[in-house]
Amino acid sequence: MNKAQLIDEVAKVTCTKKEAVLAVDATFAAIQKALKKGNAVTLVGFGTFVLARGKPQGQNPQTGEAIKIAAKKVPVFKAGRS
Repeated sequence: MNKAQLIDEVAKVTCTKKEAVLAVDATFAAIQKALKKGNAVTLVGFGTFVLARGKPQGQNPQTGEAIKIAAKKVPVFKAGRS
């Protein structure tokens, strides 16, 4: 399912398509804002959005030598049990 399909499904159940677009965009914006602040977003029964931090180690394909890659924060979704 893509964003447009999600908006259509929300519009079928709750409101007009225009209001559904605003609701979905506001939801995604709130999740992004929380992640930028370093907070996890937990939606009970659905899953959790968190920032994964790590210092990945790569490999030079020509020489096979291990190289360090700069650490970065990446958003990760962990699905809930159900």
